[in-house]
Amino acid sequence: MSTPDKTLPVSGAWCENHEPGERQFINIGDLELESGEVLTNITIAYQSWGELNKNRDNAILINHALTGWSDVPAWWPSLVGPGLPFDNDKYFIICPNVIGGCQGSTGPASIAPDGKPYGSRFPYLTIRDMVAAEFAFTEKVGIAKYLLAVGPSLGGMRALEWAISHPDRVGAICTIGSTAVATGDQIGAASIQIRAIKKDPHFHGGDFYDKEFGPVEGMGIARRIAHLTYRTEAEMDVRFGREMQGDETGRYAVESYLDHQADKLARRFDANTYLILTEAMNSHDVGRDRGGVEAALGSIKIPVIVVSIDTDRLFPPRLQQEIFELTPTAEAPDILVSPFGHDGFLVEVESVGAIIRRALARAGG
Repeated sequence: MSTPDKTLPVSGAWCENHEPGERQFINIGDLELESGEVLTNITIAYQSWGELNKNRDNAILINHALTGWSDVPAWWPSLVGPGLPFDNDKYFIICPNVIGGCQGSTGPASIAPDGKPYGSRFPYLTIRDMVAAEFAFTEKVGIAKYLLAVGPSLGGMRALEWAISHPDRVGAICTIGSTAVATGDQIGAASIQIRAIKKDPHFHGGDFYDKEFGPVEGMGIARRIAHLTYRTEAEMDVRFGREMQGDETGRYAVESYLDHQADKLARRFDANTYLILTEAMNSHDVGRDRGGVEAALGSIKIPVIVVSIDTDRLFPPRLQQEIFELTPTAEAPDILVSPFGHDGFLVEVESVGAIIRRALARAGG
């Protein structure tokens, strides 16, 4: 067994040397989950920009992706600010961290009622549980109705759930590089990532917070696998090909790049959170207990803006085409052209911004 990297934290659930910054925290009380379990005394970390108007209806809900968090400008640059697509002179933009997450919201690294971290005891979550928590959060902060709910990937799943579960509380949604139901291919890739974390000798069944080392290597392997699904074969070959690192390690350059991605995540994320959120994505199915996907999407009454990324191999365009075909209020998908695959929504901010402006126009903003 290799010696763990002592410079990496046991868990990155709270960034090293990272003050809360603009984050705020609100308690939404207890929540009964789909499983029947009750998650108690829930804290939601969030950030906001702009001011809520007198009618409390100029709000925009941003639903972050799997490893995203509330600090939208940090991961979606050039989109939030005066005169930008998410114009905080005009709108009240808000982004809460999901339950089960980290960086401040109640998750596996949080302290349970008995004074110890939840760890392995943290309950199983679904996308609907996350939206139920977001709804309770919305009530707490006093937002009457969102003008738009928008999100990429996991965030797009939640936006769809908002359209189905709470259509009277959101004017329109924009789902980017996402799907109405998890596919076998997505579940398969995710299951290998889950296995990598659980097989790490420092995982300790999920109860590693009081140990010297956490399952950093397992989460690093998971991140390397995931990152390949986020980018494209063409990009990897053009950027790295068979180039060697040029040092004594004997590694290929692409290996060094993936090592860097794994290291970055270990410093700001938690392995149990990775498991909880990945398993929630695997369970995603808007048609569950609603008569199937076609019936669920067919029930949507608010405008739905669907965005595909042309090179996305994790959530290929056929999945957004399905949302369009089965949702009576959806427009034909906007196609985001990008060589960067699923991560195109992070990189092509100018094109994303133009889509956001159109979505807001359709929402009445």
